[in-house]
Amino acid sequence: MKIHTMKNQTIFKHVGGLLAISLLCLSAPVISLADEASPFIARWALVLPGGGAGWLGVERQQDGSLKSSMLWGGGSPFDLTETKMRQNTLVLTRLQKQKDPEKTTTELFEAVVEGEFIKIDRKIIDVQGNLKHNDKFNGKRIPNHSPAPDLSTLQFGEPITLMNGKDLKGWVAMNDKAPNCWSVQDGILSNRVQGPDGKKKHGTNIRTERTFTDFKLTTEVRVPANGNSGIYLRGIYEIQVAESHGKPVNCHNMGALYGRITPAVAAEKPANEWQKLEITLYDRYVTVILNGKTIIDNQPAMGCTGGALTSDEFAPGPIYLQGDHTDVDYRNMVLTPIIKR
Repeated sequence: MKIHTMKNQTIFKHVGGLLAISLLCLSAPVISLADEASPFIARWALVLPGGGAGWLGVERQQDGSLKSSMLWGGGSPFDLTETKMRQNTLVLTRLQKQKDPEKTTTELFEAVVEGEFIKIDRKIIDVQGNLKHNDKFNGKRIPNHSPAPDLSTLQFGEPITLMNGKDLKGWVAMNDKAPNCWSVQDGILSNRVQGPDGKKKHGTNIRTERTFTDFKLTTEVRVPANGNSGIYLRGIYEIQVAESHGKPVNCHNMGALYGRITPAVAAEKPANEWQKLEITLYDRYVTVILNGKTIIDNQPAMGCTGGALTSDEFAPGPIYLQGDHTDVDYRNMVLTPIIKR
């Protein structure tokens, strides 16, 4: 039997032409891909398996197709290999290529939306089509940003000195299983990752005991050649601290919102020189002044960055410093709360 279609009509014809039956279709609404996908077009704060912080962004491109990117714990957001709808389910695919093709896997994410929440079923499949792993996690829709604030209208509270210049009082180690490579001498908070045997140690990050909401943070930082650290605002957004002098601007360079916002200009100094950072965080908008030059000008943060303590961008949180990469020095760190606009 062959099936022919016409507007508002379906005609079934017997192959031999002996029978023709016409049926009027019910006037049910046609659901387009655009309508079906609409609940998913958003940014999502994810709670990953095990409780880690993640992020998902889904958008519709000019040609009507869907595109998505994801942050999975650490690193930077990455593009998914494929984004498509299957009935009321968003299906995301990520191909994990390996040097050995036999070890290449496919991550399949199947998501459904329930109000402001998204529920995701993740499957990891090997090249033979075998299911190797399966877990579930969820997330919450991230509200759109308000218009950019007028920073000249902000009112500030009393400055808070975060380093007393003598010891680590007010700071706590974040990983009891890693060596604490931090110390204070002559007003400088230092992280030294090389052990007595000359081998590099992956030390702990540290964080303030206190938590904060919106603020201006000023500090000076010094990194060696190829140095790498980071300052996390409220434990959610990392401002990159790295030796990137002379390199083209990049979202992983000194002063960048890591993996998210590329500095407008390069303002780094060479390795082993003190550099000044002035960072303002207000209503999910970030401003960074590096060595007197504005490199991020009141730009919206579109989601948490890799290594965040939480994906909840509205939660108060600590300042935390990355100590698991290389040596780094900090001094004169002062946080001034923003009390209102």
